[in-house]
Amino acid sequence: MIQAKLISSLEKCFPGTDITELSAIEEISVLRGERLSLQLAYREDDKSKTRREWYTPRVYGRLAEYATLRLVDYVPSLMPAYPDRADDNYLSTEPGLYPDLLSELPMLGKVPVLSFQTRCLWITMEIPNDLPGGTYELEVGLYSGDTAAVTASAQVRVIPARLPEGKMFVTQWLHCDCLADYYNVGVFSERHWEIIENFVRTAVANGINTLLTPVFTPPLDTAVGGERPTVQLVGVRVDGGEYSFDYSRLDRWLDMCGRVGIKYFEISHLFTQWGAAHAPKIVAKVDGVEKRIFGWDTDATGPAYTRFLRTFIPDFLAHMKSRGLDRRCIFHISDEPRLEHLEQYAKSRAVVADLLDGYIVADALSNFEFWKHGLVSTPIPSNNHIEPFLEAKVPGLWTYYCCSQGVDVSNRFFAMPGARTRAIGMQFYKYDIAGFLQWGYNFYFNQFSYDRVNPYLDSTAGYFVPSGDAYSVYPSHDGRALESMRIVQFYEALQDRRAMELCGQYYGKERVVAEMEAIVGEIKFSKCPRRSEELLGVREKVNELIAAAVK
Repeated sequence: MIQAKLISSLEKCFPGTDITELSAIEEISVLRGERLSLQLAYREDDKSKTRREWYTPRVYGRLAEYATLRLVDYVPSLMPAYPDRADDNYLSTEPGLYPDLLSELPMLGKVPVLSFQTRCLWITMEIPNDLPGGTYELEVGLYSGDTAAVTASAQVRVIPARLPEGKMFVTQWLHCDCLADYYNVGVFSERHWEIIENFVRTAVANGINTLLTPVFTPPLDTAVGGERPTVQLVGVRVDGGEYSFDYSRLDRWLDMCGRVGIKYFEISHLFTQWGAAHAPKIVAKVDGVEKRIFGWDTDATGPAYTRFLRTFIPDFLAHMKSRGLDRRCIFHISDEPRLEHLEQYAKSRAVVADLLDGYIVADALSNFEFWKHGLVSTPIPSNNHIEPFLEAKVPGLWTYYCCSQGVDVSNRFFAMPGARTRAIGMQFYKYDIAGFLQWGYNFYFNQFSYDRVNPYLDSTAGYFVPSGDAYSVYPSHDGRALESMRIVQFYEALQDRRAMELCGQYYGKERVVAEMEAIVGEIKFSKCPRRSEELLGVREKVNELIAAAVK
């Protein structure tokens, strides 16, 4: 006999998960224009059923026409957490198979059922903006022909209020070279452009509105003295020692962004990572011959690179102004400088500071001294080092997380509960966070970008980071991005914040925060719910308040 239960999108079921211990979703509410995801967890526990069987999943009810079905697949993890950087709010820290990939249904739309193995069907419903408010019954079942092997149902309450658009900057770094390498296509070939656009569309569908734009090859995760494949959008010519620039490829990028819904452009870092001491890799045609003109061997503040930047930046800004896009640009000096780099960072920043006056200049850095000395207008501290910046009431504050944020705070590792990933939405709201950055939308290399990594087999980027840090989407066989559970759970956090903003319009922020904290306790970055029910309860309370206000 097959057991089945509708559960929330926050649960992570392993092959051995006991379905009877999972909390069923019997009622859930949603706003118009929101994406709702649920799972049908199922398992065959009949000892006489010793073979694999295939069943067709079906959805019934008024919401069925808005539903998309996928299968939750397991992905291996050999390093779910750093051995010295974990807390007790992990599902496991042992190597194994973890649920993560949302796969298209195999076998012409069927799902496998194996004895004593728990699997999950992922149900996504895009609620239309004009759907009448009310309660709708949703039934999901597994069928053999016209016979239901098992069914489960829930009541979905659609609240007649539209989820507002998000206001914060959201970026996960797109690595164009990883796509060219994985699919074995030429950089900026027609096929590469198709693949890039596919990946960006999926990013936008998950709330990402800010795109790392490789004006020059981003100096990120590159071995000192090494190079990543060239992905440079701006053409550079040097004739008789004078610079000129070709923006045709950049314009194609900007057109693509406009077509798919990207609002803001993160201009690739002007100086190298970990200290801002050198120039990024830049190639040019010098008197008709293409060559690398800057890189690790270039002094960041030397006369040659200084002259280049002070020629390029005004020209670039003039071009972006001509397209009405210059104020949508976000500039970076260097990624993750530490305190010992403060002096060098200050020198490098001084090269361009006057040219970028009035523009957003933001960097991921966690030492408060950079802000204290006025060296960065928009600091992006990690969520485990954000407290001093909050206490200083830094305006327009962003935050980020990556591999190091594995204790107490929200993150998106395979081994973390879904509620922990989604909890950051409450934190965004309470502390008025203006932007969020994560470095790995699709990083399919290992540390320092020496080698390609197959994300289906190695989720740690070659033991570089805990599983889940390096990427949030998988490369399909045909050049599309396949979502992970984690990117959906993070998008749900963004939706939560938007719902909280709407609720605050009716009741005021102080009331909304108080109602949420009555359920989960004090909301702070160093604390995440341990149970899905807490986070779901917060969202139901927010929806309840909205429903009362729009009667």
